[in-house]
Amino acid sequence: MKKTKLLLALAMAVLTSAPAAGQKKSPVEKRERFEFSFDLPAYVEQLKQELTYPLSWENSGIKSFRKWQKKARQRVFDCMMTPPRAADAWDMKIVAEEQRDGYRALRIAFNQNAYARTEALVLVPDGEGPFPAVNLLHDHGAHLYIGKEKMIRPFGVEQAVIDDADAWAKNLYGSQYVGDYLARHGYVCFSADAPMWGERGREEGVDRSKYDIIAGNMMMLGRDLCGFMHYDDIAATEFLATLPWVDPQRIGCMGCSMGAYRAWMLSALSDRIRASAAICWMVTTDVQMSTADGKREYGGFANCLPGLRQWLDYPDIASLAAPKPMLFINGTQDHLFPVRGVKKAFEQMHQTWRRLGADERLTTELWDVPHSCGVEIQKYMLDFFNRNL
Repeated sequence: MKKTKLLLALAMAVLTSAPAAGQKKSPVEKRERFEFSFDLPAYVEQLKQELTYPLSWENSGIKSFRKWQKKARQRVFDCMMTPPRAADAWDMKIVAEEQRDGYRALRIAFNQNAYARTEALVLVPDGEGPFPAVNLLHDHGAHLYIGKEKMIRPFGVEQAVIDDADAWAKNLYGSQYVGDYLARHGYVCFSADAPMWGERGREEGVDRSKYDIIAGNMMMLGRDLCGFMHYDDIAATEFLATLPWVDPQRIGCMGCSMGAYRAWMLSALSDRIRASAAICWMVTTDVQMSTADGKREYGGFANCLPGLRQWLDYPDIASLAAPKPMLFINGTQDHLFPVRGVKKAFEQMHQTWRRLGADERLTTELWDVPHSCGVEIQKYMLDFFNRNL
């Protein structure tokens, strides 16, 4: 009885404190003095001037690219904090499969690391392999309910997941699943959830605001949630190379939005990747964090590695992948990345590829498109992989 009364009292407290329909919310509490505006410190321009990127190849004083690459890579890994402990074995199992037009779709389970056994989607072309393969890295989109299902058409799951994936593919990918498109053209395609997306999300359900809280709690444990994502992408690529249908010498990666960020990071940090395509994610920090452009970082802790910006800018890190073939496409209508910052980043990367005598391997383009990876871009990307994988 006491418990029932307590629950009723709590319910009444919630009801009486909630604003009635049509009632205005309480005004936001503001002080006359402040230090932060537009989600940036008021002294953001001063802080940017102090970012000198001493470990960029140009500023480092290291003449040998390989020596610079080794040193800069290690700095990136240091900023990714302690990696997850590797699994003793992948222990891959096929959970479900279905035949599609020209390829098989598999749901597999494997040990992502020593802590997490996860499921992934794999597409295997019909015919005799081994085939070239692409690790498909899903986007952020402030939409955490699905992850791998953004890249490969799901099956054997609840209808809500299938409907959500179809809607997402229509919105961002021109109603064409990138993985299914590539599989029809002879590529093994793999996609797994990043931590906090899809089946690696919260028991309590999707809540974007909790991502940053969880990332902070991970840091209290000496780990970085964004770093875990990158470590998992590296491990998943190593796992992909062990699959019997895959030619381990012909593995690429691609992604759009946060998936593009993951793609050039993976290419920069893993020698297993031979070619990569990054759609709609490249810029310089000085332009991205700019009140003049009305821009700031939107991904939050999803692409935050502690202290890294004290050493390297985004294009510096991507340049660690040189002289691999890489494709970058950004959109002139993309409201997330100012064109002047994109052009500046592209030129910085070209300087690296040119110094290595490999500028023809770096393709950077601006298309008259919004933040998206539609069917025309996918066709262009397929041609790129056909030439390089």
